[in-house]
Amino acid sequence: MKKGAARGGGSSGGGGAGHGMKTTARAVNAHLTRSLAGSPDELYRAARHLIIHGGKRLRPYMVIRSCQMLGGSATDARRAASAVEMVHNFTLLHDDIMDNDDVRHGVPTVHKRFGVPVAILAGDILFSKAYQTLAGSGGRGAKPEAGGQTHELVSRLASACVDVCEGQMLDIKMAEAKRLPSQKEYITMIGKKTAALFDVSCAMGAVCAGAGASDVRNLSGFGRSLGIAFQITDDLIGVTGDASVTKKPVGNDIREGKKSLPILMAIEASSGTRHRRTISGAFGNPRASRPMLDSAVEAVRELGVEERARKMAMRHAERARGKLASYPNKKARKELEALLDFVVKRSV
Repeated sequence: MKKGAARGGGSSGGGGAGHGMKTTARAVNAHLTRSLAGSPDELYRAARHLIIHGGKRLRPYMVIRSCQMLGGSATDARRAASAVEMVHNFTLLHDDIMDNDDVRHGVPTVHKRFGVPVAILAGDILFSKAYQTLAGSGGRGAKPEAGGQTHELVSRLASACVDVCEGQMLDIKMAEAKRLPSQKEYITMIGKKTAALFDVSCAMGAVCAGAGASDVRNLSGFGRSLGIAFQITDDLIGVTGDASVTKKPVGNDIREGKKSLPILMAIEASSGTRHRRTISGAFGNPRASRPMLDSAVEAVRELGVEERARKMAMRHAERARGKLASYPNKKARKELEALLDFVVKRSV
């Protein structure tokens, strides 16, 4: 389940959002490249490693579109967008160390490419540069924002980072526990671990537009619900996704014993059915054979878990959509709404 915050999303749905993200990605990438340059060169190459090898820049996209919807510009939100992406990559880098993962974005993870000590420092520089960027000193020619706005941006991002750490610890404790978590406990965990950065991305975009407290709350709520919908869908992909696209063996999350929502749903729904033994035999079993895993995945599908999980994701997506209802239906709002479909309907 750790990978939920890590995956960038898939290719189905939200064509308009996909095009906009590519444009945003190019601009943010250019800013990140300028900001993450320095000496010693190896440190900055390690910090840039994941950034230059992939990622859709979903969180920066949310910062910028939220700002634009409320009357600001992409330029107003550029530094906040870059800061959020630095923090996101910091979390990916440390997650990969904790899980000892070998590959991300189709390339060796930072600790495999540069070694664990350099990878830890690279994560630290990403985290530090995020706040330096918000303070207006993260690149050539950068000018500080208004003092009050900078304070609020820093405070919000710092609080989100606390939530991410707390969520990560909840995930670790859930993995260690013998009992299965409730669906409510799962939502609490992903609300911190994954949705916190979605929440703060939208809130920071509103702050960059000079919005009032009610607008910031609305955009914060939009981001949180979107983040929860994203994680539910991402965990579903982890169970039933196309291995040729996800680059992970089908059923890998079942073998690893990940207590994600779709797996919790499957275990609950299998009670008293012939599928119970099939799923329990593969769940958390490192020796599960390919036929065992294929049978477990098929059991998940036959139990209707995919439909139930998508419906739950859609409920959170609709909750997010409601947060935008009071705003003029202009381009930036339409793009944020398209993002909901992109997130929930994606299949890889």
